Amino acid sequence: MANYLLKRLLLMIPTLLGIMLVSFIIIQFVPGGPVERMVAELQGHGTSATARFGGGAGSADMSVGAVSSSTGSASKYKGAQGLDPEFIAELEAMYGFDKPAYERFFLMVSNYLRFDLGESYYRDVSVIGLVLEKMPVSISLGLWSTLIIYLISIPLGIKKAVKDGQKFDIWTSAAVFTGYAIPSFMFAILLIILFAGGRYFDLFPLRGLTSDGFDDMNFVQQVLDYLWHMVLPVMAMVISGFASLTMLTKNSFLDEINKQYVLTARAKGLDEKQVLYGHIFRNAMLIVIAGFPSAFLAIFFTGSLLIEVIFSLDGIGLLGYESLINRDYPVVLGTLYMFGIMGLVTLLIRDVVYVLVDPRIDFDARTV
Repeated sequence: MANYLLKRLLLMIPTLLGIMLVSFIIIQFVPGGPVERMVAELQGHGTSATARFGGGAGSADMSVGAVSSSTGSASKYKGAQGLDPEFIAELEAMYGFDKPAYERFFLMVSNYLRFDLGESYYRDVSVIGLVLEKMPVSISLGLWSTLIIYLISIPLGIKKAVKDGQKFDIWTSAAVFTGYAIPSFMFAILLIILFAGGRYFDLFPLRGLTSDGFDDMNFVQQVLDYLWHMVLPVMAMVISGFASLTMLTKNSFLDEINKQYVLTARAKGLDEKQVLYGHIFRNAMLIVIAGFPSAFLAIFFTGSLLIEVIFSLDGIGLLGYESLINRDYPVVLGTLYMFGIMGLVTLLIRDVVYVLVDPRIDFDARTV
């Protein structure tokens, strides 16, 4: 197992490099980059755009001078006609676009190896600080949602497999597919209407992860306040996330129940609980464990995006989306890099759990 883990850790390096290379190449073809945005603001809003460039009257004077001293020469940036090419060159240098693409990529890789993710174009803070600032919100949503989904889905899926075709299975299947058919954001809106002062009850807060005055509370009050704020967003994510895992667990157990080793175990006189949890459980859970990394990352990032917006939770999913819309490339690439690391580490944890669930699995005997 140790050799396999070492191989996987070494394999993470070219995998991350490939992720960053593909992301970097795609970004080069995305229209409307930071230089174009600055030019558009300058052309449409006078000197307001240059406040970000220099932050004072001097920069405003420079932008006005840049416009007035324009040569009218053609520019590779849409809408830049009428601006001094020297001013455009200064904008390119400010955003790092004065270097060739390959040089910018290798510079980015060398910085990322030291976890220097650069600085945001528009927030004037480091990307790593920004990601760490937003991470607790997304971790809270992802971990609580994943934990509750697994605690509900696995026992329910096992019960449905045991009661296959009976009333319990039929009625729970109806509930499961109803939950699956409701998008998480729709359920979130329904919860707000019902329980957050929308129309009926005002039992839970509408936004944020904590209340005002959170720092002045004692430890117990802080924990209760945090949990109070998490109830509705976590419920919204759980209701649409447990259906597929429940059916996966049920079908996995159904596949194992009719196999020969189960019939042999029953013939030996073992009761159903011993057969179910002593023999079937290990084999049936392997496919469930295999789907954990993708399920966790889906909940952590894509699943939490709309929930973060609806409940005004400033997490990393919302950060990545806003950065992509605003063409804040250092934040976009930085969040992709962090998610790439998280995904690869999660896959490694999955393999370790494989061995814990079924010690017969020997990763050292196979190639990576």
